[in-house]
Amino acid sequence: MVLADDERMVRTALRAILSAEDDLAVVGEAATGAEAVSVVRRLEPDVVLMDVRMPEIDGIRATERLLRTMRTPPRIVVVTTFENDSYVYDALRAGAAGFLLKRAGAADLVQAVRLVARTDSLLYPAAVRALAAAHARTRRTTALRARLTDREADVLRLMAQGLTNAEIAARLGIGAATVKSHVAALLAKLGARDRTQAVIAAYESGFVSPG
Repeated sequence: MVLADDERMVRTALRAILSAEDDLAVVGEAATGAEAVSVVRRLEPDVVLMDVRMPEIDGIRATERLLRTMRTPPRIVVVTTFENDSYVYDALRAGAAGFLLKRAGAADLVQAVRLVARTDSLLYPAAVRALAAAHARTRRTTALRARLTDREADVLRLMAQGLTNAEIAARLGIGAATVKSHVAALLAKLGARDRTQAVIAAYESGFVSPG
């Protein structure tokens, strides 16, 4: 993974925690948003821990650039001080897999990295719901629902709960490959780059209700 934070002490602490785990490896660091884009493109890590506020370009713009330009982009987790920070919501809308609070403990940090690295689940979906409710701009429930098949609607609701493709397949009694096809169709219909953006669209439209 790559650690992007403008504070050297933060990067050092994160590296010490993560490198102590046998299944995790830190392959690079960046002190600015622009440097993060360059390092991630060169190293192609599976996961990036991206500070939201950095010099040159912030974590949001860096996330957008990486997800837009890389053939196989990493799972990006934004790191922030406050979970209700508007920067966090913008990063999620840009396609970040979730966020971590800087005050999180070592065990929570390791668990979060493993989650986003090994699954297609969102990180802290409950917090994503709350952020979407606070920042919702439009309500187009009927229009969005009309574009989806019944099964796609079911899949989108379960995605919004943070379920992985495998968990959705088990819940609906269908194959994982079928779920993957439904997810691909959803992304196309919603104009979403990834499942995080699809979930954000579902909340902003009112198709899925926070809480």
